[in-house]
Amino acid sequence: MQIVSIEPFILHVPIEQKIISDSTNTISHWGVVGAKVVTDTGLEGFGYAGTHAEIVSDKAIVGIIGGALGPELIGENPLEVNRLWHKMYHHAPLRWVGRAGIVHLAIGALDIALWDIKAKAAEQPLWQHLGGATSDELEAYNTDVGWLSNPTEQLIENAKTAIEEDGYRRLKLKVGQADPMADVARIEAVRKAVGPHIPLAVDANGKWDLPTAIRFCRQAEALDIFWLEEPLWFDDLENHVRLVEATRIPIALGEQLYSAETFAQYMQRGAMHYAQPDVTRVAGITEYLRVADAAYAHRMPVAAHVGDMGQIHVHLAFYHGMTTMLEYIPWIARCFEDPIRVSNGFYQRPQIPGAGTTLLPTALESFGVSLS
Repeated sequence: MQIVSIEPFILHVPIEQKIISDSTNTISHWGVVGAKVVTDTGLEGFGYAGTHAEIVSDKAIVGIIGGALGPELIGENPLEVNRLWHKMYHHAPLRWVGRAGIVHLAIGALDIALWDIKAKAAEQPLWQHLGGATSDELEAYNTDVGWLSNPTEQLIENAKTAIEEDGYRRLKLKVGQADPMADVARIEAVRKAVGPHIPLAVDANGKWDLPTAIRFCRQAEALDIFWLEEPLWFDDLENHVRLVEATRIPIALGEQLYSAETFAQYMQRGAMHYAQPDVTRVAGITEYLRVADAAYAHRMPVAAHVGDMGQIHVHLAFYHGMTTMLEYIPWIARCFEDPIRVSNGFYQRPQIPGAGTTLLPTALESFGVSLS
């Protein structure tokens, strides 16, 4: 089998809530930016990265895919995924200008497409091709209820609906307001509405400095927070260590970390309790698996970042033993042949061969953005 062409694409998919906000971002669309990899056997693999649908950065990603990495894959056997990952990762001109950021998103999109082909060639869904079991359950936690753009009354209504009608057993709320006590008040209101037995995680999206995070934690500890996600600037290892020492609330992070080496540093220093790799930021499935295995070596649970990479992360979660839960954000599910599905608070195991990334033609027609 040989790769004969690489076809980049950009989709900008409207969010059903129209506009959502966390502590640092306000968006109305989600970007699906990647490529279709075509082989001489007719098998096609799809891979993509998730973005905030900003056209300049999205075109930069597909520029790297089409202009630098894609030509390196033409004529190669797509089943040799690990070797091709190293070929892309060590592409000398790209390594010179960027060992993270959009370079990793471009590598990640292509690596995902190669794994999609590999699983399709084996006629298995990716989780099964990797060696996952058919008996494990994967609990979903709902983040889509908890945006800062939702007033407190709407937040409470969303939380109660998710639990009482949709069957979710755990939720995540966004925090990171200028006054952390306003965040504590919102959490208190939700805790009162849903009761003491529903796990509530919170996510600051890297907004706070250490004193603010400590102040929040001292007031929030009584609310039984399941984890505090990304409380500080993403690369600030030392202050994450200090925060872990200062609070009983578990710390989760990783969606903005770009390599297995960086994850290893945080794990070795005890700076996190939950690892949250993002399959695109760590340059694909190949490196994601290394991060998940490193977490296993530390007996650290993995809760992959979704936003919205759930199509792929659901396969990796069903495969890897350190993952028992996965975030649910369904913004782009309607774009795929095999969309992620949650029933009564649990993910349904994908059954179609591949990585779950095959786009519907209607998605390209409805949400496609010109590459010129």
